[in-house]
Amino acid sequence: MLLHSLVLAQESSWDYLVWFGVIVLIFGSLIFFAIFARYLGLWIQSRTTGAGIGLLALFLMSIRKVNPTIIVRSKIMAVQAGLTHIFPISTRDLEAHYLAGGNVPNVIRALIAAHRANIDLDWITAAAIDLAGRDILDAVRTSVNPIVIDCPDPAKGGAGTLDAVAADGIQLCARARVTVRTNLKQLIGGATEETIIARVGQGIVQAIGSTHSYTSVLENPDFISQIVLGQGLESQTSFEIVSIDIADIDVGENIGARLQADQAEADMRVAQAKAEERRAEAKALEQVMIAKIQENRAKVVMSEAEVPEAIAQAFREKQLGVLDYYELKNVQSDTLMRTSIAEDSKEATAKN
Repeated sequence: MLLHSLVLAQESSWDYLVWFGVIVLIFGSLIFFAIFARYLGLWIQSRTTGAGIGLLALFLMSIRKVNPTIIVRSKIMAVQAGLTHIFPISTRDLEAHYLAGGNVPNVIRALIAAHRANIDLDWITAAAIDLAGRDILDAVRTSVNPIVIDCPDPAKGGAGTLDAVAADGIQLCARARVTVRTNLKQLIGGATEETIIARVGQGIVQAIGSTHSYTSVLENPDFISQIVLGQGLESQTSFEIVSIDIADIDVGENIGARLQADQAEADMRVAQAKAEERRAEAKALEQVMIAKIQENRAKVVMSEAEVPEAIAQAFREKQLGVLDYYELKNVQSDTLMRTSIAEDSKEATAKN
């Protein structure tokens, strides 16, 4: 009986193991078929196009939080366009760029466009530009098809013209159009459109200011463009300047004449101020002389007041007689008469 019980227990354990194995096999098969069903379409696309991405790699992409659809389709685009024959682009590279936050399809499209246009651009450079926040596909398109930038930018507001003054003092108001294409080698770290607009505006103002007459600019605006182009304005920027065209140029104010008029008015005010200063000094001097005259008259009056005392003293000392006194009075009367006649003559002359 004991032996029979052991045999039954052993058979029961084997049954449990068999059933456990069957269940594990069923679950494994279900998981495999689920994975196979999910990635079957992508795997077929990869196998038929030569992308070379297997089922296990697709499954591991999902575990690494990578979108397998984006990676497979990007790899297919690269293989079909022949990029993998020019420089190596592995699945790992695509996954790493995706995990770094890059736009993998955009980079592949940019590389295809650059390859078609015979532009020297590799995967490493394109990925770096994309991670730097620049639209690499738009940059390649701009490199193939140049764009036109208005200078000054009308979207920024303001007068809308570049105002400069020629050597003869005439103001010129110009508007320019700058044709540029992307310089992919300087796209990382290169200055943007705002720098191009600022440099071109500065160059145009400087070129107009160096001309002797505004008529020279009006006769040959292309002369200004050639001067500006020769200054190497695209240095350290993301663009290469193709051409600078003066779209419009108008004659403004006569700044030189206005400045001369302002200077003449300023000089006149200075002269008036100096004349007023001299007048004030003369007026002060006049008041000083009047004060001195009054002072001298006071001294005369004081001296005249001493005359009667001197006469009385002369009478007491018997140095002056009565006849001498009357003769002195006659002389004083004659002097007063002559003075009165002289003043009347002055008044009559002044009236005439």
